[in-house]
Amino acid sequence: MSPARRRPRRTAPNWSHDAIPDQSGRLTVVTGANSGIGYVTARELARRGAHVVLACRDRERGCDAVARLRAEVPGARAELRVLDLADLRSVRDFVERWNPPRIDLLINNAGVAMVPFSRTADGFESQFGVNHLGTFALTGLLMPHLLASSDPRVVTVSSEGQRFARFDLTNLNAERRYRSAFAYVQSKRANLYFAMELQRRCEAAGSDLRSMVVAPGLTRTNVLTGGAHRARGRAYDRLTRILLKIAFRPTAEGSMTSLYAATVPDLPGGSYVAPDGPFQLRGRPALRTRDRAVHDGATARRLWTLSEELTGVRFAL
Repeated sequence: MSPARRRPRRTAPNWSHDAIPDQSGRLTVVTGANSGIGYVTARELARRGAHVVLACRDRERGCDAVARLRAEVPGARAELRVLDLADLRSVRDFVERWNPPRIDLLINNAGVAMVPFSRTADGFESQFGVNHLGTFALTGLLMPHLLASSDPRVVTVSSEGQRFARFDLTNLNAERRYRSAFAYVQSKRANLYFAMELQRRCEAAGSDLRSMVVAPGLTRTNVLTGGAHRARGRAYDRLTRILLKIAFRPTAEGSMTSLYAATVPDLPGGSYVAPDGPFQLRGRPALRTRDRAVHDGATARRLWTLSEELTGVRFAL
């Protein structure tokens, strides 16, 4: 095993943003980077010298995020590109307009959580469509640019909630009863299956691309209050904000698993990084190896085949 692929310690008790190595010369795409974990991730990578592309659905909020990032990190190389994972045409447009020859790091951060039932522009249940299918399509279409890098890496943000998913390949698209929490954790399990299967396929193809998956832990973001949640009313908004303040940790802490997976030099492909505390809810980044889904290649392959059929995207590895 080469020095760059030696397995690091299973836990990193003292790891923090200050431990991020120099990222100069690295071109990074972070989806959903206008707020929350995505914004902090983009900001800290830019702070270490990376050229960061904030891939955001809303142009106005994306522009505000870029302006805020440049104010917080003077001299930062940051730009906005519009991307809506709920619309495969937008995903294809994003890739078709991409002009740099390479991407060194793709962080699949964007997602929705426990939203009321709706469908994407392509007719998919929104959580499955955005969290998994949009991410799958984007990564596959960007693969030529990733493989043009000398050290490409893909980090996909799942959730600690995926451990509670009852994964049902026959009900991924709300073919039967829709329950928002069930659909959410199922889509986050799909993120884990995708990341692990991508790593297996890269290894089989002899590619140097490394695919990681992370769980941020309970984190204060607007994923439970913004967007479609506004239709739930003031009572829901107030109660959720109180819960976020009491039980959830600051956004900067929630970004640590993403940044750890994105920047630790010797982290092997196929790593699952989650907080080291009980139930993966809080703590410092740690490698998780005992989750059954990490090793469930059979289900991951079936999901991959289904995802190809639904999106029309094939990975050129």
